[in-house]
Parts: sequence; C-alpha cells; structure tokens
Amino acid sequence: MMKINSIITFFFLAACFCLTANAQNSSILVEAESFNSKGGWVVDSQFVEQMGSPYLLAHGMGKPVNDAETRVSLEKTGTYYVWVRTKNWAPGNWDAPGRFYVAIDGQRLENQLGKKAGWNWDLAGKMELAKGERKLSLQDLTGFEGRCDALYLTMSEIETLPHEKEALKKWRAGFFAADTPGKVVKCDLVVVGGGLAGCAAAMTAVEQGLKVALVHDRPVLGGNASSEIRVRTLGIYGKFERILKKIDNAHYPNGSDKTIKDTQKRMANVMSYKNIELFLNYRAFGANAAEGKISSVDARQTSSGEFVRFEAPLFVDCTGDGWIGYWAGAEYSYGREAFSTYGEKWDAKGLLWSPATNDNRVMGSSVLWGSENAGKPVSFPEVPWAMDVAKKWAAETGGWEWEFSQNDLSQIDDAETIRDHLFKAIYGSFYNYKKQPEAGAIQLKWVSFLLGKRESRRLVGDHIYTFNDMRESRPFEDAVVFEKREVDVHYQWSQTRSSKPDFLSGAMFYEAKPYSVPYRCLYSKNISNLFMAGRNFSCSHIGLGGPRVMRTTGQMGAAVGLAASVCKKYNITPREVYRAHLKEYLALIESQK
Repeated sequence: MMKINSIITFFFLAACFCLTANAQNSSILVEAESFNSKGGWVVDSQFVEQMGSPYLLAHGMGKPVNDAETRVSLEKTGTYYVWVRTKNWAPGNWDAPGRFYVAIDGQRLENQLGKKAGWNWDLAGKMELAKGERKLSLQDLTGFEGRCDALYLTMSEIETLPHEKEALKKWRAGFFAADTPGKVVKCDLVVVGGGLAGCAAAMTAVEQGLKVALVHDRPVLGGNASSEIRVRTLGIYGKFERILKKIDNAHYPNGSDKTIKDTQKRMANVMSYKNIELFLNYRAFGANAAEGKISSVDARQTSSGEFVRFEAPLFVDCTGDGWIGYWAGAEYSYGREAFSTYGEKWDAKGLLWSPATNDNRVMGSSVLWGSENAGKPVSFPEVPWAMDVAKKWAAETGGWEWEFSQNDLSQIDDAETIRDHLFKAIYGSFYNYKKQPEAGAIQLKWVSFLLGKRESRRLVGDHIYTFNDMRESRPFEDAVVFEKREVDVHYQWSQTRSSKPDFLSGAMFYEAKPYSVPYRCLYSKNISNLFMAGRNFSCSHIGLGGPRVMRTTGQMGAAVGLAASVCKKYNITPREVYRAHLKEYLALIESQK
C-alpha cells in the first residue's frame, strides 16, 4: 500500500508550529486551521494565495455548526487580550451573516466577531487567565459561512497587528520557524494537483517504473469530480480507457451525492499503486526555478503547516490555475483573445465567441447545491444580506449554470469574492423559493463551499490549441488526446439583454467533428522540465471549449505520465520527446488500450 501523508502530521507538529508563544511578551498565535477538533467548521484552503492562509469556515447552510476547539498553554497568569483575524463577507445594513464568538474554558468573550468588512484583526475581548492549559473554542452563531483565520493572545493592551499580506507573512514568521523545509521528498516525477489529470499522470508514470509524488490540497482526490465539488465527468476515454475508468465518475447529474462512491473508488485505485507517495491536504506555495528549469516545489500541510520540499527532474502542473508554471516563470495567458489573434471569429446566439479586442473575461466558476424533502415543515432564516444578489430569483437546486464571471473579476485573484457572490445567490434564491406554500418541507441538503472552476491561467506550450484546430479537425503528427464532444463556451446571461440574474450562465455550442490535441500543448514553452495537464494546458480561450472536460483532461494527464517515462529513459526534456523519440512515445500510448 502506498504511503499517505495527511492531516495526522498535525499532532506531531502542533506544539512547535501552530500553537507558538513569543516568550518576550507571552503572546501566542494560534492558526485556526490547526485546531485539534474542527467540530462542524471546515478547512478552506482555496484562497491561500490571496488572503495568506487556510482558514476555518462555519459552513452550516443556515444552521450553526458545532464548536471548533483546541488547547493552548499559557506561561503567565494575567489579563489576556484576544484578537481574531476574520471577515464580514457580506457587509451592509444588516447583521453580519458569519458572526461567532470565541470562548475560553467555556466562557464567552464579550465581542461578536465577523462584523468588519474585509480580512481584519478584531478584538474578541479580554479575560483574566491563569497560567497553564486553556481551552479555546469558536462558537458559530448563524451557520452562514463565518470564517476564522487565526487567534492572537497577548498581554499587551495596545498592539498594532499587521494587515497587509506581506507584512502579515513576515510577522507570522516571527512565531513559526517554517522558512526551511522540515522534510525533502526526492522522486522521479512530482505531480501537483489531484484532479483526474493529476491522478492519471501519476498512475501511468508509476506503471512505467517511475517513483511519483502526488501533491493535492484537499482530503480527497478528484478536483471538480470529487465529492466536495460534484461535477460529472464528460468526454471520451481516447487511448486511456483502462486508466480513466479507475478514476472517473458515472454519468449522473451534477451535484449528485453518488460522487461519494466514485470518490472512494478513485481513492482506492490511486492508493493501490505502491510507488505513488500521496500527499493529501498539502498545498503548494512555490516553485524554485533558475535558467528555465524547476529544481523543487514547496508545499505546506493545510492544517499543521508542515513544510515539505519536493525535488525531481520533472514536474507536472495539474493545479488548474497553473500555479507551478506561474511561480517558475512560465509563459501563460488569461482572458479572451481578440478574434484577429487566432482567426477564431465565430457567432452564436448573436454573441461573438471571441471579442474584437482582448479582455479579461473567462468562463466562470460554479458552486453546486441541492435540496431534499425533509418529510415535515422546515424553516429557513431570513437572509437580507443575500437579496442584493438573488433579488427575486427563486430556486430549490442549482446545477452547472450557477456560474459567475465578470470582466473586472479575476477567477484567481478574486476567487473568494466570486465564491461568496454565489453563496448569496444560493441562499437568497432558496429563501425566495421557501416562500412558496409547496416548499414547506424542503430543506437544503448540500452546498459546496469549493469553487468548481472552468478557466483561469493557460500555460503556453510549443503549440497553442485553438478553436480552428477543432473546427477543421486538424491532423497532428503528435496527437495524443482525442475527443468528439461539441465545443462548449459559457457566457453570463447578464452579458445579453436577458432578465436572468448575473449568477446564471448560458452556453454557446459548436458541433465539431472528431478532433485531437497534440503533445506539444502539454509541456511548457520556456520551462524545460515542466509538463501541464488539465484546463491549464496550452490553448486559447475558445480552444479550451472542447477539451476542457475531465475525461479529456484525464487523457492529457495519462499522456504526460507516459512522456515522463520516456524522459527518464533517455534523460531528456519533454520537448526532446517530441523532437527525437516521438515514434516510440506514440507506440507507448497505443499500448495502453
């Protein structure tokens, strides 16, 4: 059985990393994600690059969640001031939806938290505390997405705490000795991102004799296909049916809880490979590169903060957002290209698939959700803070079309804002639905707190795949991914004169003949040892519209895993596989049937 490195590392590291005292003034910084017991709070690690840290989220769908608890050891007796880094995610003329208290040894501090807009330090209160072990608790009041990043206990009555990201990072470093890795993992191939592309890359590489580290920032594999996001897997299997059937989902509606069973299947199948070392709940935060080559990737465990460095001759970026390439200095694109750039002018439903000039709009992100019949009357609280988004829209469930994108919002930099906009859309629309007499017994069953992203950065390879490659079914000598699904590009209804709200999208379709994607789209143009597989492969905005679904991106991952084995065999770069060993590589792909 493969080795799994996961949240259990917390218990070893908590004393030295997450609950750390500054001896000079007896101050203690507690990272909320390190709490011993999370209760009903969940670790949200998807916005680390924007706000600086994973945090705890009270995701109760309108019902207060159980307390999160941990213990700290105080060196001195005295008056302690307790500061909390938190956020009011829906500020306005109403009670903040994410309010909570901090309690020490069961006694609440005086101030409600989660009332200040933006990520800020807020004073929870002060308390006389005896030295020794004390219990900290987070007590949720609403069930509506309260969030806690960190707690700071200090005996100083007047203290200025850092707010800006870089200053905060430097300040935190004074508590945590985490600037050097506690562990170095050496292998043949490092795969970052455990969606279908990442799983397929790791599996095919290991089958060819490579030792692989698979690094993923969630507790389960699958990315958008996982039980945490629940998007069905579309596309065909191409040359990799055997591998992809081990990790895909059955064809059922988006948001279905049947993804739980398929997630378990995927986990078991990936774990059956003894030479995959799986690092669940580890989020990459940097790639060390020089002269166009990556030497290592750094990651932290999302609860304990354990710092692990991964060294290998080859790396695969399956992060979706292209983080490894971005940190390494890889060329990338974002947004829609002008139709003149690649000759992709096309019209559907009165909309141009490509604009006249470049812009930053991309396909949006979704938050899937659903409801159920409780068999008895069930109430749902008022949500005045959601109505500016939901307005009069009423719904009892939400599928893929619950999607949000705007030209002035980045799917990377503004991801938390996008997710929270969709939270408002969901809770407000469900509240409106509950006003109907027939909805009395309907209750929320499940709402994802993770964004299901469609598009963001696209890393640039030796070939940029375009709509015309699909439309013309262009033949490629290095074709490794095969597909026949329609080109499917989303847009917001709010871009048209439709009365539908801004959180609903439509789709433009083009029925294409069978098409293929060349291997040259799966390695970086300027980072010599970097592969990419998934929605961050080398393509234009419209070029992503066909191959972006998960079985197709799984093909990309499998193709990359096999290419890595050729690289190892001859000690060459990904580009040299194409230039000098293409025939052998394609024969290896054919052998996978």
